Amino acid sequence: MLAISTEDDIIIDRESVCRYIGYGADYQPPARVSSLIDEYVENAHHLIEPSYSYIIRDIDHVQDSLVFIGGSIVLESDIIARLLERCQKVALLVVTIGDHLEDMAGWLAKQGNIVQAAVLEATGSDAVEKVADFVQCRVEEVAQRYGMIVSRRFSPGYCDWDIKQQKMIFRAVDGNLAGVHLTNSCLMVPRKSISGIMGIGAASEGVGTYNPCMVCDRENCCGRR
Repeated sequence: MLAISTEDDIIIDRESVCRYIGYGADYQPPARVSSLIDEYVENAHHLIEPSYSYIIRDIDHVQDSLVFIGGSIVLESDIIARLLERCQKVALLVVTIGDHLEDMAGWLAKQGNIVQAAVLEATGSDAVEKVADFVQCRVEEVAQRYGMIVSRRFSPGYCDWDIKQQKMIFRAVDGNLAGVHLTNSCLMVPRKSISGIMGIGAASEGVGTYNPCMVCDRENCCGRR
């Protein structure tokens, strides 16, 4: 398990927290909510314990919708296969902020402090994304040594990638080392955790610009980029 200095490396973004709550860019939250956001953004580092595990592996080969990665790791998804057929390596990661923040949010909700709980949950959602961003920067540094670049992050449960594929990522990186484990339904505990992959390959192969949304006809998708 690798830990991160919260105050130095995990900077929570106020505008992102607003979006997680549901406020659009053209709408300012009420004064009470705005004050809570400011307070939690400033003090959330007391409630989070960011940690992560990741591993970079060579891609053996891609066959149709299957990606074979060393040993017994097989990723199954048309979207992921189309990305990784352009790559030579793949980074698999698991990150978390621990369970203190979500425990506090749960306690606030039980006390009837629903607004406070919602704002704290949103703050945690941005915090864990920032941990994933931190790890992506580390992977980018490694990729540069190979003269390669890194793709966007992709997580099981998005597009056509089955949530059950969490098992493959955890098998590869041993996610429990980051303090995260899977339930029988492949949900992560603590909830404020992210798993996923990033392709690593040559810029000339379009690794950095690969966007499955450009070829997807699903309308009104909340994950559209």
